[in-house]
Amino acid sequence: MSIEALKNALPEYAKDLKLNLSSLAQETLLTEQQRAGTFIAVALASRERSTTNAIFSEFASKLSPEALIAARAAASIMAMNNIYYRFNHLASAPDYKTLPARLRMNVIGKPGVDKVDFELWCLAVSAINGCGACIDSHEKILRDGGLSAEQVQAAVRIAATVHAVAATLDGEAHSADLAANAVAA
Repeated sequence: MSIEALKNALPEYAKDLKLNLSSLAQETLLTEQQRAGTFIAVALASRERSTTNAIFSEFASKLSPEALIAARAAASIMAMNNIYYRFNHLASAPDYKTLPARLRMNVIGKPGVDKVDFELWCLAVSAINGCGACIDSHEKILRDGGLSAEQVQAAVRIAATVHAVAATLDGEAHSADLAANAVAA
């Protein structure tokens, strides 16, 4: 499945998502590696099979094997970190913020690709997962690393669109299941 097939799978009411997907696939504010890695990482974070398959089909070949592993690692490590740090942020008791995490996060220190690219992918996944602490942390590193607000925003726009595509397709699949069950009953 390609991006075109993914767009064709979307219902007509999601026309804005189709248009956004097309334009973001050609986003020029990011390098090819940044753009492709962001698409891969956020597709994994979206947790919807057809979206992930289409994104991988379109963007995996644009990454080196090391960058593909790093994009996957960004989605994986942030799935853990976003839960942990969101809990620390939301918990009323202040002592959680002072405790060491005691979770392995070695990939963040040695991601196998340019640190800025990996941080960008981590930020995009954090936006999907809704962890303000992680968003702030990664955004600071990105800005200190020379990325502009527009470049950071481009990655978040990719995350928002891919997540919306995945949610729409997942919702449509559930609606179809409900309709089939109603007919069968």
